[in-house]
Amino acid sequence: MGSEAGDSDEVPVHPVTVTSFQISRTEVTVAQYSACVDAGVCPVPGEGETCNWLRLGKLDHPINCVSWDDAQRFAEWVEARLPTEAEWEYAARSGGLAREYPWGDEPADCGRAVVDRADDGTSCGNEGTKPVCSRMAGNTEQEVCDMAGNVWEWVEDDWHKTYIGAPDTGSTAWIEEPRAFIRVVRGGSWWNDPRLARVAYRFRGVPSGRYDILGFRVARSIPSAL
Repeated sequence: MGSEAGDSDEVPVHPVTVTSFQISRTEVTVAQYSACVDAGVCPVPGEGETCNWLRLGKLDHPINCVSWDDAQRFAEWVEARLPTEAEWEYAARSGGLAREYPWGDEPADCGRAVVDRADDGTSCGNEGTKPVCSRMAGNTEQEVCDMAGNVWEWVEDDWHKTYIGAPDTGSTAWIEEPRAFIRVVRGGSWWNDPRLARVAYRFRGVPSGRYDILGFRVARSIPSAL
C-alpha cells in the first residue's frame, strides 16, 4: 500500500493483509440513492449546478453532493458499509497489483477515466460527471468501474498525514478515538487532472461536507467459513 513515487502522505510503502470482501461494481448512482431518500432513510443531497440530484438525465450518474454521514446512512440501509482505505486501494489495484492506475501503468486519458486535463490533452470531465461504467477500458481486472475519475469516493478511515503507525490489517479502518475531524477520500474526479486518479493518491474531506466532486461506493465483509 502506498507509493515511493507519490506524495509525502503515500509513504512509507507497507504490506497490508486484507481479508475477503465485496465492493460495489459502480459508484452509488443517483437512482440508487433516490430510493433511500424515498424510503425516508437518507437525507436529500445538496443541490447546485454540478450536483446531480434532481438533474434530468442523471439517474445513472454517480450521486454527488453527499456527506460522509449521508453515505453512512445509505450503506447501513443496504446492509453494507463504506470500504476501508486499504480495501479501496486493494480493489483499485485489481487485487493488490503493483500498478499506477486500475488498468495498469498507461497514462490516464478520456478513454479510461472521466478526468479533466488528461495526459493526451483532452478533457472529458469539464462539464461534470458521466454515467457510471462509461469508461470500460479503465475498469479493474475484476470489472470494477470508475475507481479512477468521475467522483472522489468516501472511505471509512480517518485522515492521517502519513502511513507511519498504520495497521498491517486493512480489513479494519484506521480510526481515532474519538473520531478525527477529517476523513479520507480516494480516486480522483471529473474536475481533477489524471495524476490525482492514481491508485495510491490520497485526499481528504470534512465528513459533513457535500462536494460536487465527491460520492461513494459500498462494501461488505465476507464471513469466514465455520
